[in-house]
Amino acid sequence: MVRKAAVPTISNGSYLQGQANGKLSSMDSGQPAREGKVVLKKKVTLLRGISIIIGTIIGAGIFISPKGILKNTGSVGMSLTVWTVCGILSLFGALCYAELGTCIKKSGGHYTYILEAFGPLPAFVRVWVELLIIRPAATAVISLAFGRYILEPFFMQCEIPELAIKLITAVGITLVMVLNSTSVSWSARIQMFLTFCKLVAILIIIVPGVIQLIKGETEHFKNAFAGNDASIMGLPLAFYSGMYAYSGWFYLNFVTEEVENPEKNIPLAICISMIIVTVGYVLTNVAYFTTISPGELLLSKAVAVTFAERLMGNFSLAVPVFVALSCFGSMNGGVFAVSRMFFVASREGHLPEILSMIHVRKHTPLPAVIVLHPLTMIMLFNGDLYSLLNFLSFARWLFIGLVVAGLIYLRYKRPDMPRPFKVPLFIPALFSFTCLFMVALSLYSDPVNTGIGFAITLTGIPAYYLFIVWDNKPKWFRKLLGK
Repeated sequence: MVRKAAVPTISNGSYLQGQANGKLSSMDSGQPAREGKVVLKKKVTLLRGISIIIGTIIGAGIFISPKGILKNTGSVGMSLTVWTVCGILSLFGALCYAELGTCIKKSGGHYTYILEAFGPLPAFVRVWVELLIIRPAATAVISLAFGRYILEPFFMQCEIPELAIKLITAVGITLVMVLNSTSVSWSARIQMFLTFCKLVAILIIIVPGVIQLIKGETEHFKNAFAGNDASIMGLPLAFYSGMYAYSGWFYLNFVTEEVENPEKNIPLAICISMIIVTVGYVLTNVAYFTTISPGELLLSKAVAVTFAERLMGNFSLAVPVFVALSCFGSMNGGVFAVSRMFFVASREGHLPEILSMIHVRKHTPLPAVIVLHPLTMIMLFNGDLYSLLNFLSFARWLFIGLVVAGLIYLRYKRPDMPRPFKVPLFIPALFSFTCLFMVALSLYSDPVNTGIGFAITLTGIPAYYLFIVWDNKPKWFRKLLGK
């Protein structure tokens, strides 16, 4: 299919077209942008990159309910082992993305790498599913946790009304969208502050836990591997839960074009972030077990709150606030990163052209940010969010596995491609196998929900031929697509 050249400006002059179809001079090429050309500026430093990764990975899960891994492993020792191994596997995946980010210097993450390795159809399917279901549902779910925990201190003696949660959640979502539409710098600064809050929250749990260990509170670590035997299906499901808890290490690759010195900063940010998160996650779980028995942990609705109530008294009121800030950081980081995927997909001709517009003064991909708002609100007030995430959680790992397999393919397809950072081949091989194994496992263990998700994903194929390949579209249809 032959794509038409992008229109350089919108008639009112408020926005300028981003680098159309990825064919214009790259931000890393050393060539000046053409006169009148507006691009996303390089405002993501090493510290901001670290805050994007850590701030997006650490959400509500580690504070609220790490019991999924304990339930599926059957013992304290195995649960801590799974947390550690999942951190190492996530580091392997992140290192693969570090190589891809330093040799393919375009934003867009999964979408861009699949496009480079396997062509437009699978890349379109990836962005189609992300835009329609995955990102709006994921944002709505994490923002609901934000709404619940920001209200928790005001409803200590009674149940929080669901309508109140949804209304404050809607305010939080809108605030995130406005922030990301207004300023890249302010979005990054707030992300750094929220990342600091997350790390403080983890330290609030880890430090008392270490003190408990020093006092000799090691009862729950004796015979740590004794307990209920994990089923054959249990251990893989525990790994699935663990990998989900670590997900978010790939978001810096969504904003590659905005990273200063990406050859150096992307690998450094990824390695530093994953080490901090892995150590933090493992030590947080160790701290929980110094005070809470495995049985009590499985019964707790919010493990961090239970832990704080046992050791901190009135100070435990601060924990819900820190959890809410943690959720807000995940919302902000996710919107900041994924809007760049839509921006790049539009630039390549796979989404309506308006989504590749950049605000002239603010230098933000404003339309690509705003498009998420109505979709997220629909998800928030209608539909079973958790079922939608269950339907499509396998799609995330399918495409991540495909991306990492694409790294191996590109080693042979384009051996002369400059690779400033290169990982040993066994790392992408092991990680892609793990991802595809989890996908196969989900098809086996939950065929109904996974089958529905698979069917939703497949709708991207006819959509590709309808919206992208079909050239003789009626005028009204082209106008609808912004052509």
